[in-house]
Amino acid sequence: MASRRACEFLIEKGLVRVNGQIVRENPVLVDPRADRIEVRGEAIETAPRLLYVMLNKPSKTLCTAKGEPGDTRRTVLDLVDHPGAARLYPVGRLDFETTGLLLLTNDGELANRLTHPRFGVTKTYHALVKSRLEDADAENIAKGIYLAERRDGRTVGASRTARVGVRVHKRDRDRTTLELTLKEGRNRQVRRLLASVGCPVKKLERVAMGPIRLKGVTRGAWRELTRDEIRSLRKAVASGGRQT
Repeated sequence: MASRRACEFLIEKGLVRVNGQIVRENPVLVDPRADRIEVRGEAIETAPRLLYVMLNKPSKTLCTAKGEPGDTRRTVLDLVDHPGAARLYPVGRLDFETTGLLLLTNDGELANRLTHPRFGVTKTYHALVKSRLEDADAENIAKGIYLAERRDGRTVGASRTARVGVRVHKRDRDRTTLELTLKEGRNRQVRRLLASVGCPVKKLERVAMGPIRLKGVTRGAWRELTRDEIRSLRKAVASGGRQT
């Protein structure tokens, strides 16, 4: 409602109350989510602090803010012991068995831009699959594969996936480890792509979303994003997912 210096002046003049008590000395520490702040007798509205959390999701965890009634399975919010956890929502989805990077926030605009294909923010996964992924199959995945589309519980056609970045790390006779980078977010897309070429997934982990890499958190743990990480996410959506 004013510059910091002007606010200090209001406080010094006794024109500010916190929870009914006049405050006259700086600094004045308040919790904007809980404290009532009045200036010249009128309450001021305080915007909730925007929160950005990185969780290293373990397997067998529901990627939802709240489970269905009667469902006792663990959710991602059960793992985030944060004062503002009740206001956090997952950015996109990871299925029940998939592990790795999950962002949670109360910044709805940024969450929408991170998940909408129009903004082109990439999601990177490491996968361990059964069978040997041949070069021809990797190339088919990279170019795009037709996958069925379902709506209201029934198949309504099929469409080709957007290009996928595929990099094979290691091949054995009966298994392959690889990295995939997608700009789409179809339901169970990585698993369906690999199953379509005869390589069902054994383990799947998301390791990056746009410029944010999974680091500094053990499985099942969380931390708030740094200012630089938040800035890089905003820059990514502003540039259509392109990194500079």
